[in-house]
Amino acid sequence: MIYTLTLNPSVDYIVKLESFQIGELNRTVDEAKFPGGKGINVSTVLNQFDTSSIALGFVGGFTGAYIEQYLHKEKIETDFVQVDGDTRINVKLKTGQESEINAKGPKITEENFSLLKQKIKQLSANDLLVLAGSIPSSLPKTTYEELVKICSESSAHFVVDAEGDLLKKVLPYQPLLIKPNHHELGELFETTITTAEEVIPYGKKLVEMGAKNVIVSLAGAGAVLINSETTLLAEVPKGEVKNSVGAGDSMVAGFLAAYVKTRNIEESFRYSVASGSATAFSLGLCTKEKVEELLPQVHIKEIR
Repeated sequence: MIYTLTLNPSVDYIVKLESFQIGELNRTVDEAKFPGGKGINVSTVLNQFDTSSIALGFVGGFTGAYIEQYLHKEKIETDFVQVDGDTRINVKLKTGQESEINAKGPKITEENFSLLKQKIKQLSANDLLVLAGSIPSSLPKTTYEELVKICSESSAHFVVDAEGDLLKKVLPYQPLLIKPNHHELGELFETTITTAEEVIPYGKKLVEMGAKNVIVSLAGAGAVLINSETTLLAEVPKGEVKNSVGAGDSMVAGFLAAYVKTRNIEESFRYSVASGSATAFSLGLCTKEKVEELLPQVHIKEIR
């Protein structure tokens, strides 16, 4: 079973206005709300590929109940830890340009964290955990390390989609997959990366540091997959970018959906790139139909 973990989920409230006037009454022309959070996005895209997952994390209050109800309606199983306080609401204000107001989220207690760790201790060598996104300020900075150590002890596989020190510190535990973009990769090694060729030596360093597979996305310039056996370069499909939110999560989900069925790295990489592109070309997260439409445009070559 695949488990996805979102430590600080949200209800994303998207409001569209013709214009926004500070200090005045503003009325929306369109609005929508849905669950937000990187792990939840991964579960949502996996569901498009008929790949089951269980969403883990912390939820509370009427907003937490909304997230659970929404996911259950989509036939996505959940096993959240209930906390005091309401799950946060993040406001996305669209007025030509997009502005965001992200809330802090509820306090996570030691007891809450202990309950989560107990759930993860139940995972076995047949399970996989996706850790995605930031850590709430009320949890220790070592949270990801503690969780992947539990996975390592039980031989459960895990994927990490995080930045900076959060990512560096889990590498010794040998994640199945990490997926930095080229900006995040550059920040890790205090350099600037703009081309696929520049990605390769640093991607190989991440493999040496413990990652089993590294996917680095370069937006329209392509994507690179590196592991101990091969280096693959993918050309991304052409299309109008409508939305960058969730594209990275879609890449993770596309890879895993194919990998659990085929164990073929190149095919999994192809689905990863097509899924990320499909989300980028859509207003929401990708659909299976859109991904399959783009798959023939994902050309992959091996770099020797």
